[in-house]
Amino acid sequence: MQSCPVSGMAGGQCPAGSMSSQSRSSSRLGPRGCSFSGFSQPGDIHAAFDIPRGVDAEEWLRMRERKSINDLLYKNIPSVREIRAVKNIDTLTASEHDVLAAALGAPARQVMIRAEEIGPVTGWKDGYLSAEHGFCPPDYNEAAGALANSPGRIWSALCERMPGCFARGRGRESIAALPLVEATEDIIPDKALWAAHVTLGLLCHTYRYEEKYDGNQGVSVNPTKYNPNCEMGDDLGDEFIGIPRCIALPFLQVSHRIGRPIPHLTFFDQTSFNMKLKDPNSTYPYIGRFDNMETRWPIFGERTEMAFQKGCADTSASFQHGPDAIASCQEHVMNRNVEGLQRELVRLKEILERMPNAFHTINTNPNSGENYVPGHQWVRWARFSAPLSKRCPASSGLQFPPYLVMDAFLGRKKYNSFLGAEGIHLRAWLPSNWRAFIAAIEYHYRIPEFVQQSGDPRLMGILDGIVEAYTGERGFMGTHRYKVFGLLEVAGKTGRSETNGLSGAPDSNARPWEETHKQFSEAMKERLEPFRGNISVEPHEMRGTFEECRYRSRVLSRSFVDSDPNRSLAMITLDIQNTGITFQPGDRLAVMPLNSWEECAKVAAALGLGDYLNTRVALNQKWERFSQHLGAVTHSSPPQLTVKDILRRGHIAPITKDLALKVHDLLRASSNTVLQVLATDEWPVRGTLGDLLQSAVADTNPTIWDRAFDLAGDLAWLADLIAVEVPRTYSISTYSRDLLPSTVDLTISRAEYKLCSLFAGEEEITCAGVGSGFLNPFVSSNDEFIETEEEILIGVSRPLNFQLPVDRAAPCAYFAGGSGIAPFRSFWQARLASHQNSAGRDLLYLGVQSRDKFCYEDELRDYIDAGLMEVHLAFSRDSRGLVYDKRTHDLVEKEMPPRYIDALIVEQAATISELVMSKKQGGLGGYVYVCGSVAVFDSVMNGLRKALYNHCSATMETVEVIINKAFAERRFMLDVFMTPKPLPCNLPTIPLSKLARQTGHRPGGRIWIGVHGSAYDVTDFCPMHPGGTLILKSNAGVDCSKSFDNLAHTNNPEVKSLLTKYFVGQLTPKPEFHGCPELSDMYDLWAAYLRTAVETLVAHQFQMHEIMGVDDDGTNDNFFRGAVNIWSREHLVNVGLGVRTFYEYQSRLLQGGFSALFGPKLQELVLKLSFILADAAAVGAEARLPDVLGTIARAKTSPDAVATSQEVTLIGKFVTDNNSARFAEMGIMSYAAKSVELDIELLEDIREEACHGMDAFGSIMAMDVASDDQRVTVLSRFLIQTLERMAKRLEIFYAKLAQHKVYQPGIERNPARARWNLVRRKIQDGSFFILTQEAVLGAAPAFIPAQRQNAGVDFDAVMSRVQASVRNASQPNPHPQSLNAMHMARASAPPMETSAMAAHDNTMAVRAMSTFIDKNMRAIRRLSKIPSMAMSFEQLQATVEQREQQQAAMNMQGGFRPSTPPSSGGFTRPPSVKAGTRTPMTAAQNLNAYNNRSRASSLERLMSGRGLNRRSSVASVTSSSPFPVLPSGAGVVGHGVHSHDTRYPTLGPRGPPTPPTAQVDAATAMNVMMGKMNVRSRGTSMPPAPLSMSMSAQNSSNGGMMPQRALSRTMSMRSVPGQGQGQMMQRQGLSKSNTHASKLSTNSLRAFRLGTGTGTIVGAKGAPGERGRMSTRVAPTF
Repeated sequence: MQSCPVSGMAGGQCPAGSMSSQSRSSSRLGPRGCSFSGFSQPGDIHAAFDIPRGVDAEEWLRMRERKSINDLLYKNIPSVREIRAVKNIDTLTASEHDVLAAALGAPARQVMIRAEEIGPVTGWKDGYLSAEHGFCPPDYNEAAGALANSPGRIWSALCERMPGCFARGRGRESIAALPLVEATEDIIPDKALWAAHVTLGLLCHTYRYEEKYDGNQGVSVNPTKYNPNCEMGDDLGDEFIGIPRCIALPFLQVSHRIGRPIPHLTFFDQTSFNMKLKDPNSTYPYIGRFDNMETRWPIFGERTEMAFQKGCADTSASFQHGPDAIASCQEHVMNRNVEGLQRELVRLKEILERMPNAFHTINTNPNSGENYVPGHQWVRWARFSAPLSKRCPASSGLQFPPYLVMDAFLGRKKYNSFLGAEGIHLRAWLPSNWRAFIAAIEYHYRIPEFVQQSGDPRLMGILDGIVEAYTGERGFMGTHRYKVFGLLEVAGKTGRSETNGLSGAPDSNARPWEETHKQFSEAMKERLEPFRGNISVEPHEMRGTFEECRYRSRVLSRSFVDSDPNRSLAMITLDIQNTGITFQPGDRLAVMPLNSWEECAKVAAALGLGDYLNTRVALNQKWERFSQHLGAVTHSSPPQLTVKDILRRGHIAPITKDLALKVHDLLRASSNTVLQVLATDEWPVRGTLGDLLQSAVADTNPTIWDRAFDLAGDLAWLADLIAVEVPRTYSISTYSRDLLPSTVDLTISRAEYKLCSLFAGEEEITCAGVGSGFLNPFVSSNDEFIETEEEILIGVSRPLNFQLPVDRAAPCAYFAGGSGIAPFRSFWQARLASHQNSAGRDLLYLGVQSRDKFCYEDELRDYIDAGLMEVHLAFSRDSRGLVYDKRTHDLVEKEMPPRYIDALIVEQAATISELVMSKKQGGLGGYVYVCGSVAVFDSVMNGLRKALYNHCSATMETVEVIINKAFAERRFMLDVFMTPKPLPCNLPTIPLSKLARQTGHRPGGRIWIGVHGSAYDVTDFCPMHPGGTLILKSNAGVDCSKSFDNLAHTNNPEVKSLLTKYFVGQLTPKPEFHGCPELSDMYDLWAAYLRTAVETLVAHQFQMHEIMGVDDDGTNDNFFRGAVNIWSREHLVNVGLGVRTFYEYQSRLLQGGFSALFGPKLQELVLKLSFILADAAAVGAEARLPDVLGTIARAKTSPDAVATSQEVTLIGKFVTDNNSARFAEMGIMSYAAKSVELDIELLEDIREEACHGMDAFGSIMAMDVASDDQRVTVLSRFLIQTLERMAKRLEIFYAKLAQHKVYQPGIERNPARARWNLVRRKIQDGSFFILTQEAVLGAAPAFIPAQRQNAGVDFDAVMSRVQASVRNASQPNPHPQSLNAMHMARASAPPMETSAMAAHDNTMAVRAMSTFIDKNMRAIRRLSKIPSMAMSFEQLQATVEQREQQQAAMNMQGGFRPSTPPSSGGFTRPPSVKAGTRTPMTAAQNLNAYNNRSRASSLERLMSGRGLNRRSSVASVTSSSPFPVLPSGAGVVGHGVHSHDTRYPTLGPRGPPTPPTAQVDAATAMNVMMGKMNVRSRGTSMPPAPLSMSMSAQNSSNGGMMPQRALSRTMSMRSVPGQGQGQMMQRQGLSKSNTHASKLSTNSLRAFRLGTGTGTIVGAKGAPGERGRMSTRVAPTF
């Protein structure tokens, strides 16, 4: 009780503590959380606290201590040194119990009342909390105004102009120039605290962001760092290291004043507290709406930033009235007021159901205007909000109050998931008022417990609805999960996946966005567990299943709604009394249908189950889940399901392929009827399981039938045969103003079809669909009888993309066909019920077949007569027309020809066009709703296009812009349904290569996606996609079935219906490689590479259009372009956005070395193909392989790559140097456009090559070859030639790109100044005076051209590069054990690493290569030419260390400094010899090649001098590796490309000509020996031939002496006629005494030894004493 301010005043004793348990139990109001807050206590409380007589004691106690909670609990914040010593930073904040006690305890209303009283006085330093505004500021301008009237105005003033400073690259300079203004109480008033906190936090993050991304983090030569001329705040804590003291000190002071021992900026600080209102009086339904807010202090100043911030602020503001509803619920629990609790729970449920709409204010559709947030630009804000230090609480969406408040309200028990632990951690750092409020509802008067104990079905139903609305798949958390999935997928493919902690780390088995999706799923299951128990499936797997039907109901009546005697359209009324169900206009009702008794009888008769209907069935996992679900719905134990339950509730119609195959397998292919069904040309088959069994039982052997359907057992086969039926979803057709409606109406059109001729014979039998036939059966059928005792399961869901507008005055147009009128009945009833408050027009455009099928005519006429609606009709098969008369407000009979709804729309084109057009386009900005079948949707869209073309546009392109704008602004909403039609299965299949080419990144291109074996052309659907165009675009050209499943589209009948509209054909399945697993594995590997090539192309085109330049308004023909001009701000070049975007884009491409395409995945292909070709070579022959990896390495280190890197480096310097950039504005944009165009061309070429390789798998199976081994060899030769072509295309890419320059004075606005600026820069760096220097005779040239390459490499060279890649691959760091370390993971990673997608794919490829090497260890040893030798590891290690030390000394004496290549992520190119020479390299040359192997490492490391003369890590080589790990760049000196035709390689047994043998340097040999000793040779048929070469000689290039113990090796020699081995040794100048014998393989004479003496260097012709050739200086390579 020491933390309680009242008990502290009373000497440590609670004044109500003496209250006996009997008096408490007899209290009128029941137990309380804090006993002094409102009860009559025994004794004289006035005397106990010296309260004046006649004064309300409760009020007096509350007002006595008018101090904030922070003033009470955070008086003495630990010092910086003490904080650094704390391991768990959460202990720095006060405990929740102490915070609750300081807030005067529970209930939550008490905390709220105190906050409302203390907050205005203390500047709300404890956090905003009020009944009217919830957790939002009551006055958004108060804090900003108070700051503007204080000395702290300099911070807000700088934030206001920060977008301009950032655009000029002068953000840090502007911050460093600020004077120091401390944030003490006498300088900064309390009312300005939150504004000061936000501005200072933004400035700190801005400084840190520009420091990390200053144009040196990517490709950079001689990077320069900004050194501010100001005092830094390093002594103030880890958060302020490298941040100027002028903002660090006041930020620390402000943070302490608001109760944050560690300064940090939260998500709600950056969003909710950084907003200003447009209209403070626009409060419906809540004030902080997206359209009613503006960002007060944007940093980047572009629309993406502001849209994302406003969307996040809208999410929090949508919960504005939630705290008051929760506090009221708690009060009703205290008073045990069930009716009041019902009312407040329904209110809370409506708030939660409205909240997901806030997520859709963040739109990935480029036509959505100010709502547009592309994923690749969203990454920028995620980087900006990275924590200031690793101990800072992360800026996470979990900091928004709704998440943590609802977790506490619903009594979440588990926080074991990553996001659960994150939530607990972040909760400790919330404002004190928020923490007290959460503690009050979590620890006292728990609402779920009260509801459970009450046993009231209405309360339980409402609470279940709240659970679904908050954490269900279609609720707040589910919508958030899917929204994040889409954004992260785009972000993960275009850059780093900036997620919290390690969620989505690339070393996981799933892709980053999939891993994050899984984390959300785990958190959702933890939230659902108190109400659903242990959930064994993922949340998205429950969507569209029986899990969504959690209420019981029954059919009350079936009513006619038109004059059709067949009642093809009927109104079905269901009973929902005492269920707690509530619904809103546009909601849908999911119904679990029951199969008709007739169909059940067919199945039972055929299977002989007539006497077993009540027999229990052994259930499988799916049926067991259904049984448990029934028990949960009925609040009883799970029932035992019988045969009747399986038949009534299982799927028996239509006949799917899976169902037919089950029967086929059970009958062991003995039924001719089943075989005929399987031979159908379309699925599903129009029939039922009863029809199939009735026919099959007549043509199947009874013995087989009895064995298949055994009645003596537990009937487990029945549950396996018949799956659980899925619910059908129907729009609710009624609106009720009752708090808890007792009935719900559905408008059901009976789906009818003709029975398949296989079962119907010559007759035409009409059947009804399962769902519609159950609810609206044929009038004369037996199912017309309503069984009052039989209950059905139902559930309510809310489509987020089909709801009434928030603005009641907005005009609405409803387009319906047939039963599509169902949701609109609830729409017009809801709108007209409150018409006195609305001036919006309601227009209905209805298309039906005839006058007799005009439904709800009487109801509509009443509204028309009252002047509340306009109704326009189109009868497609009736000439008796009805026309709306505006003058009389009536429907007038008129004879007219039959017409469809599109003709009606064209007739009403003037009105409809104004409704469709946006307000910005001069229209009314109305809301357009379309409900009906796919045919109705097509007809409506055709009519709208014609109407807009006739009245608003001159071209059809502009018509599409208008329609796409309506979709993007979420004013065009669809509810399209269709009974799944059979899809043809006899069309030509579509190969993966054809799918891969349909990515739509070029104008006029089509967008295809693959889903579960089918291809769909979704080009026309992209603008209408609710998730935005970029989500579909990111999956173009590939099979996106996994994402399709993760997003719960598989179980969504609406999505399935739409997909049938865009169906193209079936994808070509994987060929059957019978008995040839090599081909199967190779197919999978190449298909994965093709997918990588397509995804890389698609990912890079996201930024292509905005870098190449777009229209300012974003309304261009190509809807994939961005909506923002990134190159200009206020008519000045935007170096902060445009230049930075291109620099980061191109650096990621070059510095990562196209890691997705030319990294480990390609190396894995080269490894396995090379292994196959080497293994297929004849015994004794040496396989010569294309040097694919060497070609890639040399391309990345070529002079063209040098020139490219220099230009990108120059771009990087412009990021923070606007003065120089302004002289090259046009040159920068021109260079960027040309660079991106070449980038895309290369990616397209790689994709095309991969497609040709994919097609080869189909061709190879048609070839007539002797064996599968020959087929594998032929295909491998073709594929490796294809990879070689890819490598050559990389060389061509660098050659083309090197021709373009940033410096182009001729295209600048002021060419003279551009030229003078170049001259001035040359003068400053000294290069202008290069001609004044004299040339020295004999000096080594600074640059030599690339040498001609040899013709091929051997298998050893391939293995050396592969092993180097495996060794150099970045090992995944272990996950930090502490949560705080996770928060900094994203900030501490290299800023210019590859994309998350590429990092994940590369990691998987490295693992696969390592596994392949381990698996094929023996074969690789056999193919390797490394001999076995008896040598100690210590000898080798000592030799290498000694050589490295002496080489380093010689390099320092000779003034050797390495040049600065870029990081290519691949391999290096050692100095090569001239073509045609056979002179072996000297030891010094070999060591130089070894020491310079790091030229392929990062440019920044080389510039700083790291990575030179370093010994490779032997410890990293595992003993299980079959081949030694080689340094990057080790292997052959030269490379070659086969001189074959430049056209695509052709399949065939002919291979490339065998090239001459390549040389291997000594460093390679040394590392080979260190990896594996005593390698067993392949044979002993050839006697050992010890050939060696002395390597201990004077270093001719550096002038130093070689060590006494030198490494020697023999050359791999071919036998030459007329020359013996002794002659060869003599020619090499070698003595037999210096040779070391070892056993060699049959095709290699290579051996190694350690020499001890000194010798002479062998010259080019072997003459002793001749000095070796000078080491070649190679130009800087990047």
